[in-house]
Amino acid sequence: MMLVMSATRSGVTVRSIQEITIFTVGALSFQDLPFHVTPVSEEEHELNNRVPSRPTPELKFELDDEGDTLSNHNSITALLSSKFRDIQKRLKQYGIESPRFRKRLVSKWESLNYDVCENVLYIKEQEKYKSKKWVTLRWLSKWLVMFSIGIMTALLAATIHFVVEKLAHLKFDLIKHYFDDCAKNNCLYQPALMWMGINLVITVAGAALVTFLQPMAAGSGIPYIKSYLNGVKIPGLLTFRAFVAKTLGVVMSILGGLACGKEGPMAHSGSIIAAGLGRGRINFCNGKSISFYSAFRNDHEIRDFMAGGAASGVSSAFGAPIGGTLFSLEEAASFWNQDLTWRVFFSSMVACFATNFLISAINGDPTKLTDPGLVRFNAFKFDLKFDLIEIPVFIFMAVIGGLSGALFVVMNYKLTVFRKRYLNKNWIKIIEAGLVAMVSAAVAFGLMVGINDCTDKAPFDSHAVTAAVYCTDKKHNSLSTLFLTTPEGCLKALLHDPFESHGPVSLVAFVLIFFLLGVWTYGLSVSSGVFIPSLAIGAAWGRLVGIGVAHLMPENPNLQLDVGKFALIGAACQLGGILRTTISLTVIIVECTDDISFGLPIMIVLMISKWVGDFITTGLYDMNVEVMGIPTLPFECPPLCDDLRASDVMSHPLATFKTKEKVENIYRMLKEETFCGFPVIEDDPMAPGKGKLKGLILRNQLLVLLKKKIFCPEGQVPPRNITIKDFRDFYPVYLKVSEIDLSDEEKSYVMDLKPYYNPSPYTVEQKFSLPRVFNLFRGLGLRHLIVTDEKNMPMGMVTRKDLAKFRVGSKRGLVKIEQLKIEDK
Repeated sequence: MMLVMSATRSGVTVRSIQEITIFTVGALSFQDLPFHVTPVSEEEHELNNRVPSRPTPELKFELDDEGDTLSNHNSITALLSSKFRDIQKRLKQYGIESPRFRKRLVSKWESLNYDVCENVLYIKEQEKYKSKKWVTLRWLSKWLVMFSIGIMTALLAATIHFVVEKLAHLKFDLIKHYFDDCAKNNCLYQPALMWMGINLVITVAGAALVTFLQPMAAGSGIPYIKSYLNGVKIPGLLTFRAFVAKTLGVVMSILGGLACGKEGPMAHSGSIIAAGLGRGRINFCNGKSISFYSAFRNDHEIRDFMAGGAASGVSSAFGAPIGGTLFSLEEAASFWNQDLTWRVFFSSMVACFATNFLISAINGDPTKLTDPGLVRFNAFKFDLKFDLIEIPVFIFMAVIGGLSGALFVVMNYKLTVFRKRYLNKNWIKIIEAGLVAMVSAAVAFGLMVGINDCTDKAPFDSHAVTAAVYCTDKKHNSLSTLFLTTPEGCLKALLHDPFESHGPVSLVAFVLIFFLLGVWTYGLSVSSGVFIPSLAIGAAWGRLVGIGVAHLMPENPNLQLDVGKFALIGAACQLGGILRTTISLTVIIVECTDDISFGLPIMIVLMISKWVGDFITTGLYDMNVEVMGIPTLPFECPPLCDDLRASDVMSHPLATFKTKEKVENIYRMLKEETFCGFPVIEDDPMAPGKGKLKGLILRNQLLVLLKKKIFCPEGQVPPRNITIKDFRDFYPVYLKVSEIDLSDEEKSYVMDLKPYYNPSPYTVEQKFSLPRVFNLFRGLGLRHLIVTDEKNMPMGMVTRKDLAKFRVGSKRGLVKIEQLKIEDK
């Protein structure tokens, strides 16, 4: 009997029954291994060969120290191990463990162009505005635009707040009425069906609006805003369609009962307002638009205005102008300066004050100014003081927040990959959103009916909707104050309700259910935010910790009053563990509570929860950016790259043009290649395709020139002139090659590129080190960096993807550098 086996120092695995092969593993010869094998008959061997679809299980024989075979149960262990590996392989094929979505960059994402194209047209335009009056007017215009951003964002925030609060109160008041009546008449199926039906209709409408009108309006939008401010062009992110879908969608998402908030979408909405005011034009459907001015229609100015818009959105949402400014600095903007800081802070203050005024006016007292934001944690009934002995408890809570936040990110990542693989059709996205809305209502109904946690304590909010369900003696179900309200109302109840308002069983059930609903909701094709769900989850288990501490130390009656303090710490821990921002969140929470004395423990728990979460995985927003394959650049070059040169990372060979090029060649090159920038070289008849660098021309410039037909037969002058304004008219919706219509005669014409290309692009030599290339590219916000040789001939080009494909990551305390693949989708 001949056997083929593989050996290790710990065992021998029988593979098949064929001819013998003797080999050596390390210093261990196969002939030196004493073991026992039960022979297999030829009939069994032929029977196995007749069933090729059923693989023969591996039988592993472990060897003890003397080389003797161990017991037969090891064979069963090996068989189970083989089956486990097979299941793991199927899971990888299924997409649950596939690393593909986080190990790639998608080629469709392009860079913004912050570099000024100093061509002939630009110099001519600048000659007209060389005066102190023009400089002063431009300076004032920037401040005026920032002021308008704050006012418009506040108007939007107040409108959303008013609509959501009024309609939500009507909805939950109706459900409460049926709850109380049907609990007595044994018809509880009616409020359940009504609740699920209302959620289904509203959520499906909101999901359809986002899915079909503008998919970029899905989610909070902060990962996209962060990527845009890092220098990546996101098509459709800042359009009028996105604004309509985002604002109406977030109202429908909250009214549809989803576990989401409107604070994250406010940052996106503020950015859309900022971009529209900066461009001075509103683009509607079917190519129609309204234009006011064009002075700021470039990526550099729009980026600065968007930073102010994101800060204004956060400021109007939380009533935190300083926190909004720091959020824009810490989480979003990649390029910053002192002048921009003042303008962003000014816009945040205007948004906060205007929101305060408008909401106070809605509440009937416009001069009181007590509601500076959509979400306020409100002043606690007690001073937020802490003792030194409570710090260990806070640290323990921070560890819990970091672990639970990492779990939230990991589960949402698995779900996101699953959605991208199998739930990528529009109708499936809408059905999933409706299913989540119905499940949210059904689970809330089941908890309220199944957990009879009655209390007679009045809720903090005098306008809160409460249902008795099975409670008597003028008591109400404690879970009704958490589910028959908006997520913001739920958060306030967990922070400010009296000690006896919520029992441990109710809080445990709420944390588990709301955690799973939050994971499931984030990533749906609806407009939604994750701020409030994260705070509510943390406040619930933080309140649970506070109840536990109060029971452990009954001799201290103040702990019952301080249960809201533990809820606040839990909310900060959970939010820090999910989002991984520290400075801005500390300031936002402090500004929302109106108590600066509690800033130190909040900062401590946010830092620790971030460290614990980073030890396991990245933050939620960074995870979304990685899954979408967006090539964002970190603040510093990856370590251990000093020996790499520009020639090692550049893209080559290049597609170049001559200073005078045939229209046919330009059209063919734009149609066949996906490059966004083309070096222009001098015409050398002795070396076709080679020559010294003369400049750089962008793809969108060539498309505008072809669209405007700025070409002519060789030796003649083009019949039309073109100005900088003609290029700005196409910003930011650039042309496509398919929109260019050229006749055969026009293709034979010649285009003179000299007035249009940038004659002074940034260049480096091949020997430039990668850290220097990275710092130059990152610091100046470049889109293209041309690599030349000693004779100033272009050899290659460094783009954003060439640098972003080197990613530094840390997991479980280990730092690793990986090179990502660039894929088409």
